[in-house]
Formats: sequence, structure tokens, C-alpha cells
Amino acid sequence: MTIQFGLDRLLADPSLRKPLAGKRIALLAHPASVTADLTHALDALAALPDLKLTAAFGPQHGLRGDKQDNMVESPDFLDPRHGIPVFSLYGTVRRPTAEMMGTFDVLLIDLQDLGCRIYTFITTLLYMLEAAAQHGKSVWILDRPNPAGRPIEGLTLRAGWESFVGAGPLPMRHGLTMGELARWFIAEYKLDVECEIIAMRGWQPETSPGYGWPLGERTWINPSPNAPNLSMARCYAGTVMLEGTTLSEGRGTTRPLELFGAPDIDARRIIAEMQALAPHWLMGCRLRDCWFEPTFHKHAGTLCNGVQIHVEDGGYHHHEFRPWRLQSLAFKAIRRLYPDYPLWRDFPYEYEHDRLAIDLINGSPLLREWVDDLEAAPADLDALAQADESAWEAIHRQVLIY
Repeated sequence: MTIQFGLDRLLADPSLRKPLAGKRIALLAHPASVTADLTHALDALAALPDLKLTAAFGPQHGLRGDKQDNMVESPDFLDPRHGIPVFSLYGTVRRPTAEMMGTFDVLLIDLQDLGCRIYTFITTLLYMLEAAAQHGKSVWILDRPNPAGRPIEGLTLRAGWESFVGAGPLPMRHGLTMGELARWFIAEYKLDVECEIIAMRGWQPETSPGYGWPLGERTWINPSPNAPNLSMARCYAGTVMLEGTTLSEGRGTTRPLELFGAPDIDARRIIAEMQALAPHWLMGCRLRDCWFEPTFHKHAGTLCNGVQIHVEDGGYHHHEFRPWRLQSLAFKAIRRLYPDYPLWRDFPYEYEHDRLAIDLINGSPLLREWVDDLEAAPADLDALAQADESAWEAIHRQVLIY
């Protein structure tokens, strides 16, 4: 069965659009918000005579994808093609102002997610749902696949650790689509908001080889500049933690967030230590020691020894691959081999200045404390994570659409 994303269904079916007649429409989108024929959502919707687009919003990295590096703000601007204001939700504000909310009646949200709690598009989704509830606006989610598929993994964000990279008590890998996340946010935060979900048709998250992404049927377009392919999306729930460390996550290379390394580590020793500690955490993928030189970001211009995680050949097994545990184990191996290694990077991260980035990313200090405790074993982290994962398994079933 041919897959249809929410955007394509809305464009193809005038009866779906009928409730939008006479309403002022805004669109929240980014570069991957495209139709099956690769037309950007803003252009495709603007071409419909029965819709009246009055504004657009861009999340982190911008509506059209204007910012390459991480944590770089985007300004508001007037769209040159359609003459409507484009408001940045990653500039002077992260939550829309009352003035922005006054420019539309119905907000269409068409964002490709990566299936990971830390990806800021899901926080922007929550903030827009909250603003819509406050201002009496309607929200329509044009649903898209979760390319990481249905597996659940990682510690749940603890109370008090909410941030722009932690929208709520989700595990790192949540297994939901944006439409399903919207249902969960509305229930979790008791939001009184009119929310319509234009569901996909034909999404098969258990079907190989894509397991969430319709490989061979839909083109991959970077939802953010350093999300260049499905392999990155699969690894991201683990490799994103590298942003809170002094290790390079491969930004400034052509395989960002699929590898990690530094000039002063021995990748072969690290892989061997990981295999000795918890070989069952390394299943479903293949690890390769490698050398790389980032052109920008951490260790720019310096040769790094590192590890690449390979998840695109016959060695990939979707339900065995556990990226969060794998990356956690890499940190543990480094701490054991290099006890004094300055692993945790202390810098302002996503508008937070008083908490370590690694703790913000994980939604608590638990992961860092496990890594730094030389007595703590993989089984100790497993016990914590399994309790959280089981609890989420029961919760998330209530909002599944597919």
C-alpha cells in the first residue's frame, strides 16, 4: 500500500479541508515538510484556492533550513514568495507571542520528527498546543512517520528537569508520531484545545527495511541540517548525548551523530571494553573504529580517533538495536579506561546555564552518576531504565493511532 503522509492527504482531499474554509491559516513547518513530489508544504498549501494562508512559523534551524550549526537563532522575516510573515520560534522567543497568535485561526503543524525526546520540534509542538489553548485557536497535526519506529528506550525525564530539550516525562526514545505525541501532550497537561490529526495512510512501522521510514518510497530530507539520513535517526537517541560531552559527535563531518571520538582516545580499546562490559547492549548494529577530522564544531581541524555505529546493512536488527544503552556504555568504557577524562562539557546548553548539558539531555543526573560511579554496573542502569520503559509502554499505548 502506498503511504500517504498527513500533508498529502490534506492536499488531495477537498472534503478534509472543508472546515478550514474562510479561516485564517498558519503553518508551522521546516525543510522536510514536503509533499510526495517534494513541493514544500508552504508552497503547496499557498497554491490551493480554498485556503487562506496568513502566517507561517519556523522551529529551530528555520522554516526553510537557514542555520547549519546547532543552537543558532533565526530571525522573523517576510516570505518573499507569498508575502506573509514568518515567525521564528527559535530566536527572540521560543513560545509564540500574543501578537503572533493573533495572525491566524487554525495552525497546521507539519514537522518531521526523529522519535527522540530531546529533538526540539516536539517541545515546539507542546508550546504551540499550550498557546492555542490559551488563545482559543485550533491546531491540526499533519502526521508524519517516526523514522526510529516503535521501540522504546531510555530513562524518563524526572520532575523539575523540563527544558527546551525535555518537554515532559517521556523516555529518550518514545516510539510515537507527532500526532500521537499531540494526543499525549493534551492528556498529560490537560490542555483544552481543539486538535485535529490528519493521520497517515499506509504507515507500517514494523515493516523492513525501513521500520518506521518508508525506504524506497519517500525521499529523506534533512529535518535539521545534521540529520542527513535514516542511519542518523536510528542512532540519535544515543548519540545526541554526545552534545553534553567533550567528545565530537561528528558535527563538521558528513556522518554527524553516527560516530563519536576525540584526539586523545583509543577507539579500539573503547570498543573492546564495551564488549567486555555488556556485549548484549551492542546487538543489532556493527561498530567500527575510524579516524575523522571535523571541519567545524568540537575538535575542528584536529584528527580524532573514534567509533562509527553502522545500522544500514544486514547487521542491523531493529528490535535488538539499543542506541541509548550503546552510547551510555561508551561513556562507561571511557570512564573506566581514562578515570580522569574530562568527559562532561560545562557550557550554556539550550538556554540553560545552571545545569550540566548531559543532565538536561537525560532529564536527570542519573545517567551521569552511573557513568562516574566506578562501582556501578550495566545491570544497575538496566534496572532503572527497564522500569521507566515498562511504565511508558503502558502509557503510550493509550494514544496510538496506528
